[in-house]
Amino acid sequence: MTKTALVVGASGIVGSATAALLNEQGWRVLGLARRPASQNGILPVAADLQDAAATTKALRDVRPDAVFITTWARQATEAENIRVNAGMVRHLLDALRLGGTTRHVALVTGLKHYLGPFEAYGKGELPKTPFRETQGRLPVDNFYYAQEDEVFAAATRDGFRWSVHRPHTVIGQAVGNAMNMGTTLAVYATLCRETGRPFRFPGSEAQWESLTDMTDARQLARQLLWATQTPAAANEAFNIVNGDVFRWNWMWGRIAEWFGIEAAPFDGTVRPLEDQMRDDAPVWRRIATREGLAEPDLSRLASPWHTDADLGRPFEVVTDMGKSRRLGFLDYQPTDDSFFDLFAKLRTDRLIP
Repeated sequence: MTKTALVVGASGIVGSATAALLNEQGWRVLGLARRPASQNGILPVAADLQDAAATTKALRDVRPDAVFITTWARQATEAENIRVNAGMVRHLLDALRLGGTTRHVALVTGLKHYLGPFEAYGKGELPKTPFRETQGRLPVDNFYYAQEDEVFAAATRDGFRWSVHRPHTVIGQAVGNAMNMGTTLAVYATLCRETGRPFRFPGSEAQWESLTDMTDARQLARQLLWATQTPAAANEAFNIVNGDVFRWNWMWGRIAEWFGIEAAPFDGTVRPLEDQMRDDAPVWRRIATREGLAEPDLSRLASPWHTDADLGRPFEVVTDMGKSRRLGFLDYQPTDDSFFDLFAKLRTDRLIP
């Protein structure tokens, strides 16, 4: 019997990878977004989760076996992040309650569970690395915690199982995504090649020298599906990274080599991409026009602020995967291949030359 999945945020990096995997595995997949993109085999559902009545109306005939929540809406303050993003989860789960078919809800959050939200990011006493799921919540307000609480309350009320998934920085493709390091670095490398500017690491010495890890969107999608199908994974939170570790002083040269440029030596100076790319919109439009690229708007591809936040951290970030491995999730993804696969797809889709 074919199972039905509702992927919330299906046009984003994580949502599109999850929808594609579920479709490959024979699920009937509904992809919810405010403005659903065309995706092979995915049935679009248009809904604004900030509008409770509109959400209920959009989902009145939707009867999913599993729900994958992969979206959030960035706000100016953490108080607003909590109000808006917790409300979106609540409106979604209240609407689905009318159908009564949902057996599992998977929520994607991230390592800000351990590092703190934007307003308190990396401040105070942080848990020791590698981050483990047994490390509790920080004593600060955090919209991830508010989203979790909405899922927990609805699960108690309606009787479904849940899982929470905490990736590190996600590598994957989605135009218009607010947090997209992979495409940002691809665009930056292209601009450096075009203008002859040095390809400089923008972040901190701690990130340049320390071990770190990342999460391929396809690896995250595989864990989401695994948790949905594994009884022992019910009602648990899981870290999710690729399974390898690296230092940026190695990865930076790998990325430069892929684009046929040289990596500039790192002298310990932080040079944020927001500053380096501040005046690059006309340059990118010129490249896009000349090369026939699909997206001439630089702001739709690059998110320098997010890449700066990750690469500028003055501390090590490494994530433990032991919990899900003990339960049988053994997938592995080399991170350099994640970048290279993404760059190749961006080129195939005419998003970079």
